[in-house]
Amino acid sequence: MSVYKIIIPSLAFATALSTCSGGGKTQNQETTTVQKPNIVYILADDLGYGDLSFLGQKRFQTPNLDRMAREGMIFTQHYAGCTVCAPSRSSLMTGLTTGHTPIRGNKEWKPEGQWPMPAATFTVAEMLKEAGYVTGGFGKWGLGYPGSEGDANMQGFDEFYGYNCQRIAHNYYPSHLWDNQEKIILDGNSGDQFGTYAPELIHQRALQFIEKNKDKPFFLFYPNVIPHAELLLPEENMKEFQGKLMPEKSFKGAEPGDKGFREGSYGTQTEGHAAFAAMVTLLDKQVGEVMDKLKELGLDKNTVVIFSSDNGPHQEGGADPDYFDSNGPLRGYKRDLYEGGIREPMIAWWPGKIKANTKSDLISAFWDVMPTIAELAGVKSPENIDGISFLPTLLGKKEQKIHDYLYWEFHELGGRQAIRKNNWKLVRYQVLKADKITTELYDLNTDLGENNNVAAQHPEVVKELLELMANARTPSEIFTFDSPTVIK
Repeated sequence: MSVYKIIIPSLAFATALSTCSGGGKTQNQETTTVQKPNIVYILADDLGYGDLSFLGQKRFQTPNLDRMAREGMIFTQHYAGCTVCAPSRSSLMTGLTTGHTPIRGNKEWKPEGQWPMPAATFTVAEMLKEAGYVTGGFGKWGLGYPGSEGDANMQGFDEFYGYNCQRIAHNYYPSHLWDNQEKIILDGNSGDQFGTYAPELIHQRALQFIEKNKDKPFFLFYPNVIPHAELLLPEENMKEFQGKLMPEKSFKGAEPGDKGFREGSYGTQTEGHAAFAAMVTLLDKQVGEVMDKLKELGLDKNTVVIFSSDNGPHQEGGADPDYFDSNGPLRGYKRDLYEGGIREPMIAWWPGKIKANTKSDLISAFWDVMPTIAELAGVKSPENIDGISFLPTLLGKKEQKIHDYLYWEFHELGGRQAIRKNNWKLVRYQVLKADKITTELYDLNTDLGENNNVAAQHPEVVKELLELMANARTPSEIFTFDSPTVIK
């Protein structure tokens, strides 16, 4: 499947959605003025399915996300685009699976950044910009090195502030951030200093974006870097958990003067448990402050907020997902295509429109976000995408379309593929090594933890899913995934 830029005419926004105050039809009005909803999408980085207290986390609490869940809708079967950062975000931005999206792996560009999305890529931000939205991205980009055709400013974002590069985003006290095309040197982090915590700078800019654009429709994309390794944050945030999550886990990382220091190598952390709990607590606080800002400005009832994570929990930089049960009842971690690597918490919040304290078991994924946002904004969704709008589910309607199947591929660690159709899940590992390939089948209805491989008992299901997998991807000249075992 090719990815093309599409010019989409704006359509009249559905009258079921929010209208301007005083916008009703009068004797002097021929039409009703309709206000498009603001859209906020908050993306955590490497947050596991079990890292939120409303989903079972016991070692720390996430009261703001718990509140968001109580006031909104929880999706229990929502999936990331991939099991690592760049392809997952590419899927989110384009409405395409990793079998079709332009960025299918973490491919670095020296000296800073990742392989860029092509200029012809049509993103969520471009779609909303054409629909009259102000668009802002704050956090980690990772879809095109600075100034490239994949740079956030070249892909529909009026404003971007944060990390362009995923590797640089490994460090929470970096030497610099990017303000659009301007490289901002953080003097507080020069030499051996740890004076400027980047996630807080980024958070304040996100709040300012809301303030600045409160009188016009806006799209705020907030790809927060927390809780990706490294496990570092200000001492004041650590105090709540120090000495309380024993036995502690220590990690010896890069120190000032070491190779990789502030260039992507993770820093030292002697209290990894306390740091991780403090980081997710800070993420929760930041989400709460976004919601509070919307309420303070009277924007909450005309703003849709969606929260999710880009992949499952990581095991790097001193992280200890087993201690925190970060993947909950699921098997696997980041880089796995088992459920723990790709099934993510998702909360949708829209006071007065999304019924409070509701759950949906709709099977959905990142590529569904683009058509959902298109329908919210009242524009036609691009035709050449894989996603299906889940807006009917958000609004409690019955006519929700569903997927025939979902597909993922991962190009590292020997190559991995997975496909889900209804409750059947097929997982293939070592697909680039014909003599080592494994094919596993799981019934998620009875085996959520993917502990019982039933491929031998259901050869007809395996055959059907392999045939579907054969048509689930198109070749990529950049992100090659070719071997006798990868079906094109």
